[in-house]
Amino acid sequence: MSAVALSSAAWGDEGKGKLVDILAQEYDIVARCQGGANAGHTIYDDEGKKYALHLVPSGILNEKAKCVVGNGVVVHLPGMFNEIDTLEKAGVKIDASRLVISDRAHMLFDLHKEIDGLREAELSGNKIGTTKRGIGPAYASKATRNGIRVGDIRNPETFAQKLRTLAADAAARFEDFEYDVEAELVAYQKYAERITPFIADTVHMINEEHKAGKRVLVEGANATMLDLDFGTYPFVTSSNPSLGGVCSGLGLAPNKFETVIGVAKAYTTRVGAGPYPTELFGELADDLREKGYEYGTTTGRPRRIGWLDVVALNYASAINGFTHLNLTKLDVLSGLPELKIATAYKLGDGTVTNAFPSSIEELEKVECVYETLPGWEEDISKMRDWDELPAKCKAYVEKIEELTGVECRYLGVGPGRDAIVVKP
Repeated sequence: MSAVALSSAAWGDEGKGKLVDILAQEYDIVARCQGGANAGHTIYDDEGKKYALHLVPSGILNEKAKCVVGNGVVVHLPGMFNEIDTLEKAGVKIDASRLVISDRAHMLFDLHKEIDGLREAELSGNKIGTTKRGIGPAYASKATRNGIRVGDIRNPETFAQKLRTLAADAAARFEDFEYDVEAELVAYQKYAERITPFIADTVHMINEEHKAGKRVLVEGANATMLDLDFGTYPFVTSSNPSLGGVCSGLGLAPNKFETVIGVAKAYTTRVGAGPYPTELFGELADDLREKGYEYGTTTGRPRRIGWLDVVALNYASAINGFTHLNLTKLDVLSGLPELKIATAYKLGDGTVTNAFPSSIEELEKVECVYETLPGWEEDISKMRDWDELPAKCKAYVEKIEELTGVECRYLGVGPGRDAIVVKP
């Protein structure tokens, strides 16, 4: 397909990076469209070497692909350079022919990280649970129209004026705000020299490339249930990880996308605060967390664990228009005697619904209606063909297809690049 978008279908950490890395071997352009370094995508090369990416698109291991950081992303330049340096030390070549950054993308500064921490401290017991990477404050600067875009760095005087204004606004708002804006300006003089070759009008570029028949793969960051508009607000990220954010974050029109792949774990996880209807506790949650190594790529935080939630999955599918699903970490469920899938919610007044409530208070009180399926004992991590999978494993996948009406095309059975089953 000429343009494909991947989006996480739940609360993040579903493993998008792996499928992007696999598909990127066949695509000309791999693009990030929103979010920032709060996203963490783990990928592996053919030799099993592990790479943790945060801003650089996961297609970077394909030497023939051009990686695009779109206008919807917030970019922390020091973090970007650290990531590039780490990749180059590992033997991955990165130059302006391989990586381009939108001149319209907004910049994230250390002052935004400082503000992030101060805001969380203000919230006290009602913390959002952010990664404190400054993502929310950077998007806030963008929305209040005092943000600084990547293209501004090419004009030193304008850049300096805008950064001083941004710092003054933050100092006026927070009593404990500390930030040496003049030292930052000196540092950014060097950053400007290094970043300038990578800056491009990516909106024009990506549309021209698509028009010329180039294949475009878009890697969503974060997840639909963390979407600023559709997620469990206010326990959400500060961008739109759904298909709307893909279009606005790249300038590529919706009718260009023929395929939208939803990435969902065979169970669910969540980091940070917020309602989580299918959450598990105790020994089962601990076992799944250890078996699936459910710790954040960016923060190392232990993830909350729960059964698959089809109410949330169908909600995400409706918003994004999923044409296929990538079901990841199916192997982690091996050995469980039974598996549960939440198929509906029972509300406080006794009403049973398939709709996902907007109210946090209501969502925290829902009782899940579960369908129970038998588990399988076999280790499936070495299996690569649909016919090899145990009958009960295939039945679990087929039940998800039945409940969602979407084909589970890709089945993750392990962390390696080859550890995937493509369902016929």
